[in-house]
Amino acid sequence: MATTMFETIPGHQRRWRSLREGEGTGPVIYWMSRDQRLEDNWALYHAWARAREGGRAMGVMFCLSPAFLSAGPRHYRFMLEGLEEIVRAAEGRGLPFFLLEGDPSVEVPCFLQEWNVSMVVTDFDPLREKSEWRRTAMKNSDCGFEEVDAHNIVPCWTASPKQDYSAATFRPKIKRHLPDHQGYLPPSPSGTREWPGDAMTGDIRKLLKRHGDSDTWKGGARQARIVLDEFIRERLHGYGERRNDPNLDWQSRISPYLHFGTISAQRVALEVAGSPAPQSDKDAYLEELIVRRELSDNFCFYNRNYDSPEGFPAWAKATLREHQGDRREHVYTEDELDRARTHDPLWNAAQVQMVREGKMHGWLRMYWAKKVLEWTETPSEALRIVNSLNDRYEMDGRDPNGYVGAAWSIGGVHDRAWTERNIFGKVRYMNLNGAYRKFDVDAFTEMYPGPDR
Repeated sequence: MATTMFETIPGHQRRWRSLREGEGTGPVIYWMSRDQRLEDNWALYHAWARAREGGRAMGVMFCLSPAFLSAGPRHYRFMLEGLEEIVRAAEGRGLPFFLLEGDPSVEVPCFLQEWNVSMVVTDFDPLREKSEWRRTAMKNSDCGFEEVDAHNIVPCWTASPKQDYSAATFRPKIKRHLPDHQGYLPPSPSGTREWPGDAMTGDIRKLLKRHGDSDTWKGGARQARIVLDEFIRERLHGYGERRNDPNLDWQSRISPYLHFGTISAQRVALEVAGSPAPQSDKDAYLEELIVRRELSDNFCFYNRNYDSPEGFPAWAKATLREHQGDRREHVYTEDELDRARTHDPLWNAAQVQMVREGKMHGWLRMYWAKKVLEWTETPSEALRIVNSLNDRYEMDGRDPNGYVGAAWSIGGVHDRAWTERNIFGKVRYMNLNGAYRKFDVDAFTEMYPGPDR
């Protein structure tokens, strides 16, 4: 299939890959999933370019699964608020938008057959569940499939051809590719050939009511931009020094919007890099946004055991196995942890913050996860509980960042061996005394008192 139009856009040639060749004159569909936006969306642009090349119609389709991992009403409402905004914007641009409901493995192939779709453009997503959706849709349809990484600044398969051991090995690779990818954003698609029928947008307001009232988080690209502007204006200056104090709440608050794809990481990077903040503060944030975040995709893409102890490095598996029988002074069930009923007031406060606000301070997430390893019978059980709670309550849960954060805390992923000790073996240890040296623990626990206070 010709790619002339597509390859005229700088930095885009390696952003997509063919999953299956396709032929025909039927419509092109952009299957929106991970990147829920119309602006700065390379996958949407790719679908438009494909449609223009073949003189075909193009539409956008989103399939709302009734369940995804441990997502709850708060997550669905946040996502639906963004989709409601997308539907209005798509109508204004003359883009047909189809909102399906049900199991994507069933609904998407039926949709493709019904409309005689010739080409599907999908978002890149390294998680197994999304890969299975794509695999089943391909198996039960005849059209071509192409995948576009519109989530990472440097496409995952371009940044590195293998799983990287650490940020130290990944950083030079991604920085080598950044000049070819960071500075170019896709133009907004215009009209294509008229869609041969009526779009089925569904009743999003009805779906929103089903998932309860709005809380502290509001979804959508417009709100994502407000949050980004506020961060750059109020907290980017001083970010490098103040971000690790949970009492200051000096983090960006942009991660849920990045997770749901309502704002492009490339757009965020360009805005931060072009701001008047000190370079050291910009560098500190961009290290997290680009190197650390895209390293998480690298791990989940190349390691299918990303949420299992089987995915841990060999040294960590060996040392944890040697210490599995070590005596635990405290052992808690998942229910006790869920209800923040431990002896540790800092851990309880972090859990309360996550349940109440849908977020936990980044440094505390590491401490929180490591304590679960210390208080459960096996590393496997610890990892399962950490991922379960994180996915259930964090607004940016069910994400490569979360799975890698848990694997780093419990299994030494992207870390090195440290001094050997009880239970942890050579996996890095964190304790309450270290937290007291870092920030005012008592002030934080006063803000988020546990259930017994």
